[in-house]
Amino acid sequence: MDPTTLAAAQELDFSMLGLVARATPTVKIVMALLVLSSFWSWSIIIQKFISYRRARREATHFDRAFWSGEPLDELFDEIGPDPSGRSQRIFAAGMTEWRRSQRNDGQMIAGAQARIDRSMDVAIAKEAEALQSGLPVLATVGSTTPFVGLFGTVWGIMHAFVGIAESQNTNLAVVAPGIAEALLATALGLLAAIPAVIFYNKFSTDSDRIVGGYEAFADEFSTILNRQLES
Repeated sequence: MDPTTLAAAQELDFSMLGLVARATPTVKIVMALLVLSSFWSWSIIIQKFISYRRARREATHFDRAFWSGEPLDELFDEIGPDPSGRSQRIFAAGMTEWRRSQRNDGQMIAGAQARIDRSMDVAIAKEAEALQSGLPVLATVGSTTPFVGLFGTVWGIMHAFVGIAESQNTNLAVVAPGIAEALLATALGLLAAIPAVIFYNKFSTDSDRIVGGYEAFADEFSTILNRQLES
């Protein structure tokens, strides 16, 4: 390699900050969007870790209380009609409708079982929606950021080729910086997309399992109430 070319290449700053500083305004905007998308997805990932762990812990704690043998009316009086736990809210929805369906003479209004089931189904749907909030963002980040990064790469390479044509020089000092800056956009796109896709799949599975647990509890609770209705 020509000593002059080698010396010029060695003087270039190929650190990440140096590459970003030399990038074109369009590529800088693309990189900024990718970095923001990455921070956004990581904030959702951390929040979901905390939320799902709390939901599993609440479900385990309430399951012990539910099957402890304590009368359901007393358990409902303890937690109240608007408890903080997700499992407790499903139980409270069923118990609230159970009490509303009782007549003054102690008999049940017709269709009580169906209304109790619908009340718990609505409560489960609300909890499922809350658990899955933010997951569409992870899916969007995972599916779009590689293409956004690719756009920045194509734009950067195009700008690099224009610089080569204008300088009429294809040595390393001219070619390498533009190509490196362009490829950095793709790297940032993948850096944002890969964790988003991985954790979207994980949280989707976790959410289905948690909601499945709520549905199983609602079925068991409904069976208990139906047994009391028929007794």
